[in-house]
Amino acid sequence: MKTPLHLWIVGVLSLLWNAGGAYDYLMLRLENTTYLAMLTQAQRAFLDAAPLWFNATWAIGVWFAILGSILLLCRSRLARTCFGVSLLGLLASAVYSFGLAKPTTFEVMGTSAIRVSAASTAVLFLLYLYARSMTRRGVLR
Repeated sequence: MKTPLHLWIVGVLSLLWNAGGAYDYLMLRLENTTYLAMLTQAQRAFLDAAPLWFNATWAIGVWFAILGSILLLCRSRLARTCFGVSLLGLLASAVYSFGLAKPTTFEVMGTSAIRVSAASTAVLFLLYLYARSMTRRGVLR
Protein backbone atom coordinates (compact mmCIF):
# COMPACT_ATOMS: atom_id res chain seq x y z
CA MET A 1 0.00 0.00 0.00
CA LYS A 2 1.24 3.46 -0.88
CA THR A 3 1.98 5.68 2.09
CA PRO A 4 -0.62 8.45 2.32
CA LEU A 5 0.69 12.00 2.49
CA HIS A 6 -1.09 12.60 5.80
CA LEU A 7 1.06 9.93 7.46
CA TRP A 8 4.21 11.92 6.65
CA ILE A 9 2.59 15.13 7.87
CA VAL A 10 1.34 13.58 11.11
CA GLY A 11 4.63 11.74 11.63
CA VAL A 12 6.82 14.82 11.21
CA LEU A 13 4.53 17.04 13.30
CA SER A 14 4.35 14.42 16.06
CA LEU A 15 8.13 14.10 16.07
CA LEU A 16 8.52 17.88 16.37
CA TRP A 17 5.89 18.07 19.15
CA ASN A 18 7.44 15.18 21.08
CA ALA A 19 10.94 16.58 20.58
CA GLY A 20 9.83 19.56 22.66
CA GLY A 21 9.07 17.24 25.57
CA ALA A 22 12.36 15.41 25.08
CA TYR A 23 14.26 18.71 25.08
CA ASP A 24 12.59 19.76 28.33
CA TYR A 25 13.33 16.39 29.91
CA LEU A 26 16.99 16.39 28.82
CA MET A 27 17.68 19.96 29.90
CA LEU A 28 16.28 19.24 33.35
CA ARG A 29 17.92 15.83 33.80
CA LEU A 30 21.30 17.07 32.53
CA GLU A 31 20.94 20.09 34.82
CA ASN A 32 21.59 22.63 32.09
CA THR A 33 22.26 25.82 34.06
CA THR A 34 20.82 28.17 31.43
CA TYR A 35 17.61 26.14 31.24
CA LEU A 36 17.32 25.76 35.01
CA ALA A 37 17.77 29.53 35.43
CA MET A 38 14.33 29.95 33.82
CA LEU A 39 12.70 28.09 36.71
CA THR A 40 11.60 29.60 39.99
CA GLN A 41 12.97 28.27 43.26
CA ALA A 42 9.61 26.58 43.94
CA GLN A 43 9.70 24.84 40.56
CA ARG A 44 13.25 23.61 41.17
CA ALA A 45 12.28 22.35 44.64
CA PHE A 46 9.29 20.53 43.15
CA LEU A 47 11.48 18.71 40.61
CA ASP A 48 14.22 17.96 43.14
CA ALA A 49 11.71 16.44 45.58
CA ALA A 50 10.04 14.20 42.98
CA PRO A 51 10.33 10.46 43.69
CA LEU A 52 12.17 8.07 41.39
CA TRP A 53 8.92 6.53 40.09
CA PHE A 54 7.78 9.98 38.89
CA ASN A 55 11.01 10.48 36.98
CA ALA A 56 10.73 6.97 35.53
CA THR A 57 7.15 7.48 34.32
CA TRP A 58 8.08 10.89 32.92
CA ALA A 59 10.98 9.30 31.00
CA ILE A 60 8.70 6.56 29.71
CA GLY A 61 6.19 9.15 28.54
CA VAL A 62 8.83 11.22 26.75
CA TRP A 63 10.94 8.53 25.11
CA PHE A 64 8.12 6.24 24.04
CA ALA A 65 6.44 9.25 22.38
CA ILE A 66 9.63 9.93 20.40
CA LEU A 67 9.92 6.25 19.51
CA GLY A 68 6.26 6.17 18.47
CA SER A 69 6.79 9.12 16.13
CA ILE A 70 9.86 7.50 14.57
CA LEU A 71 8.03 4.18 14.16
CA LEU A 72 5.08 5.98 12.60
CA LEU A 73 7.43 7.45 10.00
CA CYS A 74 8.89 3.96 9.49
CA ARG A 75 5.35 2.65 8.96
CA SER A 76 5.62 0.22 11.86
CA ARG A 77 2.49 -0.96 13.65
CA LEU A 78 4.51 -0.78 16.88
CA ALA A 79 3.94 2.99 16.79
CA ARG A 80 0.49 2.42 18.31
CA THR A 81 1.97 0.46 21.23
CA CYS A 82 4.61 3.13 21.83
CA PHE A 83 2.03 5.91 21.86
CA GLY A 84 -0.09 3.86 24.28
CA VAL A 85 2.85 3.24 26.63
CA SER A 86 3.78 6.92 26.41
CA LEU A 87 0.23 7.92 27.33
CA LEU A 88 0.31 5.61 30.35
CA GLY A 89 3.63 7.14 31.43
CA LEU A 90 2.21 10.63 31.09
CA LEU A 91 -0.90 9.74 33.08
CA ALA A 92 1.15 8.06 35.81
CA SER A 93 3.40 11.10 36.15
CA ALA A 94 0.29 13.31 36.28
CA VAL A 95 -0.94 11.31 39.29
CA TYR A 96 2.09 12.53 41.19
CA SER A 97 2.18 16.04 39.71
CA PHE A 98 -1.45 16.91 40.29
CA GLY A 99 -2.43 14.60 43.13
CA LEU A 100 0.32 13.25 45.34
CA ALA A 101 2.94 16.01 45.25
CA LYS A 102 2.90 18.61 48.00
CA PRO A 103 2.75 21.27 46.65
CA THR A 104 1.15 20.11 43.41
CA THR A 105 2.29 21.17 39.96
CA PHE A 106 -0.76 23.41 39.76
CA GLU A 107 0.28 25.22 42.95
CA VAL A 108 3.86 25.64 41.71
CA MET A 109 3.30 26.43 38.04
CA GLY A 110 -0.30 27.59 37.87
CA THR A 111 -2.82 26.99 35.12
CA SER A 112 -0.16 26.65 32.43
CA ALA A 113 0.74 23.26 33.90
CA ILE A 114 -2.82 22.06 33.42
CA ARG A 115 -2.96 23.39 29.86
CA VAL A 116 0.33 21.73 28.88
CA SER A 117 -0.64 18.46 30.53
CA ALA A 118 -4.10 18.45 28.93
CA ALA A 119 -2.66 19.28 25.49
CA SER A 120 0.00 16.58 25.80
CA THR A 121 -2.57 14.01 26.87
CA ALA A 122 -4.91 14.93 24.01
CA VAL A 123 -2.13 14.82 21.40
CA LEU A 124 -0.86 11.45 22.60
CA PHE A 125 -4.36 10.00 22.67
CA LEU A 126 -5.01 11.26 19.13
CA LEU A 127 -1.65 9.85 17.95
CA TYR A 128 -2.57 6.51 19.49
CA LEU A 129 -5.93 6.53 17.67
CA TYR A 130 -4.27 7.58 14.42
CA ALA A 131 -1.66 4.80 14.62
CA ARG A 132 -4.41 2.29 15.44
CA SER A 133 -6.41 3.46 12.44
CA MET A 134 -3.40 3.29 10.12
CA THR A 135 -2.66 -0.23 11.38
CA ARG A 136 -6.23 -1.36 10.71
CA ARG A 137 -6.07 0.13 7.21
CA GLY A 138 -2.83 -1.75 6.50
CA VAL A 139 -0.67 1.36 6.21
CA LEU A 140 1.42 0.39 9.23
CA ARG A 141 2.89 -3.09 9.04
